[in-house]
Amino acid sequence: MIPEITEEVAEPQGSATRPLLEVDGATLQYKTKEHLVTATYRIDFKVYTGDRFILLGPTGCGKSTMLKGIAGFMLPDEGTIRLNDGVITGPGPNRMMVFQEFDQLFPWKTVKQNVMFPMLASSRFSRKDAEKQAIRFIEKVNLSKFTDVYPHMLSGGMKQRVAIARALAMEADVLLMDEPFAALDALTRLAMQEELLQLWDDLRFTVLFVTHSIEEAIIIGNRILVMSPHPGQVKAELNVHQFDHDNQGGEEFKKLHDKIHNMLFADRILEEEAAPHA
Repeated sequence: MIPEITEEVAEPQGSATRPLLEVDGATLQYKTKEHLVTATYRIDFKVYTGDRFILLGPTGCGKSTMLKGIAGFMLPDEGTIRLNDGVITGPGPNRMMVFQEFDQLFPWKTVKQNVMFPMLASSRFSRKDAEKQAIRFIEKVNLSKFTDVYPHMLSGGMKQRVAIARALAMEADVLLMDEPFAALDALTRLAMQEELLQLWDDLRFTVLFVTHSIEEAIIIGNRILVMSPHPGQVKAELNVHQFDHDNQGGEEFKKLHDKIHNMLFADRILEEEAAPHA
């Protein structure tokens, strides 16, 4: 039996009252050779235009699976996922994804060609407009000097910038980011967080961001969905729009960090306290 979890729901910020994305009672399952695995159980949340919405939870709680459901790579076994009031039934150019892995670029294409590819493949842009759009977003991620360079000549952080430029250039309704900075070193990860926030300040795109880092969730997000361990359920929604790198060491930041930490690990703490001591 899967327990019900009490939710603490955050109010959306800004003037938006109609959700762009709505996840309603979504249970997502997948099969292994031996088992049917329930990744998420009756998840509910809403994402509004311009949100920096974070899915935060421990490894195995179904964060990435939920992102795949929103991308349309898998369908809910229960509940629905809607975008602009339409039920998602498969992948589409109105959702663009940035993965953790560095090999998401085509190695035989230049930076500009990689950014142009989905625009041409989807037939949403003419070649002339796609090239213009690619150059624009390559400039926004500070890679203008690398327009004609191939991926093997780029660092990990630069490859992620290309992937972000490619996703943003499509002007999709929502950008889906699956732990995009997790494989980077600490300094590069910090720089990429800052650059993403600067891009958001400039473009105000909608982003759904998966992470297992509490600090990253607070810094990147304006709203956080805290998920329980497997199978993933909603533990709380929190507004965190007032935090960034500048107040990371402040008392309020630390209090929120501890609050979220206790939410994530409350069950483990109770188990440890209940266990007989040797």
